[in-house]
Amino acid sequence: MKKHNFYAGPSILSEYTIRNTADAIINFADMGLSLLEISHRSKQFQAVIDEASALVKELLDIPEGFHVLWLGGGASMQFCMLPYNLLAKRAAYIDTGTWASNAIKEARLFGEVDVLASSKEAGYTYIPKGFTIPADVDYFHFTTNNTIYGTEIRTDPDAPCPLVADMSSDIFSRPIDFSKYDAVYAGAQKNLAPAGVTLVIVRESALGKVDRPIPTMLDYRTHIKKGSMFNTPPVLPIFSALQTLRYYKELGGITELERRDIEKASYLYDAIDSSKMFTGTVTDPADRSIMNVCFVMTPEYKHLEAGFIDFCAERGIVGIKGHRSVGGFRASLYNALPLESVKVLVDAMNDFESIH
Repeated sequence: MKKHNFYAGPSILSEYTIRNTADAIINFADMGLSLLEISHRSKQFQAVIDEASALVKELLDIPEGFHVLWLGGGASMQFCMLPYNLLAKRAAYIDTGTWASNAIKEARLFGEVDVLASSKEAGYTYIPKGFTIPADVDYFHFTTNNTIYGTEIRTDPDAPCPLVADMSSDIFSRPIDFSKYDAVYAGAQKNLAPAGVTLVIVRESALGKVDRPIPTMLDYRTHIKKGSMFNTPPVLPIFSALQTLRYYKELGGITELERRDIEKASYLYDAIDSSKMFTGTVTDPADRSIMNVCFVMTPEYKHLEAGFIDFCAERGIVGIKGHRSVGGFRASLYNALPLESVKVLVDAMNDFESIH
């Protein structure tokens, strides 16, 4: 039975990425060696990391003055690494979910943090609005997509200071105006590669402005100087990322990816909004994520939630159980997920509703 993978992360990868990675695990670059055992200093792997970095810049239209880094530690490491490097005195954050809250906690270890707004009191079911970003901060940090709660910021805010963003779960799903940013970071295990590598895009002119000593491994300048090879990089996820980036370019780039993502999300949200059994947890369409669609059953059908999970499993639909802090259902519609899988899920919703 074909599986329809809606897991929130680690998540679905394209067949192109999986197939090419599997082949390289057997024989990488016709070296007669596995990707898992080759030297990261070999010219063959240097070509991988060079091409991957170049494709990130090409696909995201990144201007001169930025560096692409491939680091370990996940986005959670960036919660501290970023302020370590960029927070000289004061930064501004908004609290839109669990990961944004964790980023705020870490930043407070390095300087003053102004939390400009929060949607915590409403279970993070909306994106705060109407707040003012101060001009006298080192940067304004926001989490673009909140996987647990299904909200998303799909624009680059106008701000009197540099922007910094955690784009772990929606990078490569829309164009980004990098002229507004000092740094963007993203864990790989959503729209890029298996877990194990973190993509960091940082403006060189933003560095070297803090007085504190920075440990060597946590200094962005270390990794810029060494081309992300100060220590052994996560070779397999970087190779997989290259395959994904090649696949994105073949599809037509970011504009085409965004079109497909909006189409998938609209198809599912339309089904939820027209249902008598299901209802979305994020009610304002402007705040709804096109990556993670969160929904629940209406109160009179709440007792059927577990049954719906089983019903979906019988049709090869996996990974739709909502996060434990929210409950209900979560369908993650990352770039690699085909529209066909969304249609299978909607058919299951309609059939289950008809039965009950």
